[in-house]
Amino acid sequence: MRALVYDGDLRVCEVPAPQPGKGEALVRVLMAGICNTDIELTHGYMGFRGIPGHEFVGVVEHASNVQLTGRRVVGEINCACHTCRHCQLEMPHHCLDRTVLGILRRDGAFADYLTLPEENLHLVPNAMRDDVAVFAEPVAAAFRILEQIRVGNEDRIIVLGDGKLGQLIAQTLWLHSKNLVCVGKHAQKLALLERLRIATASFNDPIEAGADIVVEATGSRDGIERALELVRPEGVIVLKTTVAGVSDIDFSKSVINEVKIIGSRCGPFRPALEALALGNVEVRHLVTETFSLDDALAAFERASQRDAMKVLLRME
Repeated sequence: MRALVYDGDLRVCEVPAPQPGKGEALVRVLMAGICNTDIELTHGYMGFRGIPGHEFVGVVEHASNVQLTGRRVVGEINCACHTCRHCQLEMPHHCLDRTVLGILRRDGAFADYLTLPEENLHLVPNAMRDDVAVFAEPVAAAFRILEQIRVGNEDRIIVLGDGKLGQLIAQTLWLHSKNLVCVGKHAQKLALLERLRIATASFNDPIEAGADIVVEATGSRDGIERALELVRPEGVIVLKTTVAGVSDIDFSKSVINEVKIIGSRCGPFRPALEALALGNVEVRHLVTETFSLDDALAAFERASQRDAMKVLLRME
C-alpha cells in the first residue's frame, strides 16, 4: 500500500499493508487530517518513526464484528491492553502499555489502510460528509475539557490560540458559556470565529485578566506563561498544546494563586459526532486545502504555513 513514512525524513512510498491482530479491524482510509501534533512528530516529538496520522474517516474492510464490515467509521486513537493497573482503574487512555495511532508504536492514518481495535471504532452517520467526519477526533479532544471540569454559563473563559484545535475548543465551550473570547495572532483566522458570533481578541490587545478558565492551545512553548497571567486565583488552566522540546516556566505564580493546571488530551467520540451531525460545531469552513496521498509532502508543507487551518489528505 501507499503510505507517508517518517524515518528522519518524510517520504511517500510503498510499504506492506498492515495485518489486523485479534479483535482488530482493517480499515481502508478515505480521508485524514494533518494536525499540529503530526507536524511536531517530524520535529522530534515522541521520537516517532513510522506512519503518522490519527484523524481519519474510513471504511471497514475486515472485522470479526459483521456489523462493522463495509461501514464508514472514525476511531479512538488509544489502544489499551486492558490488564495493567491503569486499565483496571478504568483509565484505558493512560494504559501503561498502550499504543497510539500514528503517535506511539502504532502506524497511523496517512496510508491506504490502518488497523485499530474494533472497540475503538464509531460508526459515522450516513448523511455526514467525509470532510466533516474527519474532524471527529479533534472535536472529541475539545469535548474532553467538559469531562474534566465543570463549565457554567457564567464562567469567563479565554481560549489562547486561533489555530485548528483552538477554534474547535472555542466552538465547543461557547455552547456552555457565551462569556468566552478566543485570543489569537491571525486576523483571518479570528474572522472565522467572528462569523459564528464568537468573541475574539488579538494577542496584542489589552486583555482583562481574572478569567475563571483559560485553555492553552497556542501550539507554542510560551502559551502557559500567558495563561498564568490571565487566570484568576483558584482558577483553572487547561493545557492542550504538545510541542517538541522543553521550556523554562516559572510556576511560582500558580502556587501563590493556587491555580489548577490540567493536562487534557483525547476525548469522547459520541458527543463529538453528535455535535458535528447537528451542526453545533461547524468545521467545513476550517478546511484550507485537500491533497491526494501522493502529494502528502506538499500537504505537510502547506499545513506548516502560518495562514493554514486544516489540511486534508484524500486517499482515493
